Amino acid sequence: MNWIVDNIVEIIGTISGLIFLYLEIKQNKWLWPVGLLTSVMYIYVFFVAKLYADMSLQFYYVFISIYGWILWSRGKKQEEKKLPVIRLHLNLSLKLVAASIGIYALIAYILVNFTDGSVPYWDAFTTALSIVATWMLARKILEQWLVWIVVNSVSLGLYIYKDLNFTAVLFFFYTTMAVVGYLQWKKDMLRSQAISGN
Repeated sequence: MNWIVDNIVEIIGTISGLIFLYLEIKQNKWLWPVGLLTSVMYIYVFFVAKLYADMSLQFYYVFISIYGWILWSRGKKQEEKKLPVIRLHLNLSLKLVAASIGIYALIAYILVNFTDGSVPYWDAFTTALSIVATWMLARKILEQWLVWIVVNSVSLGLYIYKDLNFTAVLFFFYTTMAVVGYLQWKKDMLRSQAISGN
């Protein structure tokens, strides 16, 4: 019976995750409530799989979904219909690298010393980068897609290893579509800059 429930929850999470990805590429603000649903499903999935950092990450996603919804709903200025895509600058990139290393070290320490996590260092790696990439997504920073390519590729291997087959399929699409998302967002950004003359 648990196997059936586990698979149903994972399938729902996979489907909502694919919808999230489509909405993200399209820069549609409805990605945030769909992402919230996906996160709720994966809290359960990752708890069962003993991927505790990934499970904890889903709680973060719940809060960042609210933050992203607010930012994407109001735009940068009142007259704008949506928040524009921006590039990552050197100063912020250095801060994000430092944040990623600090978050990784903290999560890895907790997982190794206080849990029975099965792959603590990889779990910490994907979680730390996911936290940073999701913050970048909420701010509509183009390079968040490049971080997701790394995170999703590593996660794909991790989920195959953990026999989370539906989730592995989801992360195969996430990895592939992150490339598409990067190209689409870059094209939209260049088009907006050409129109505005920046």
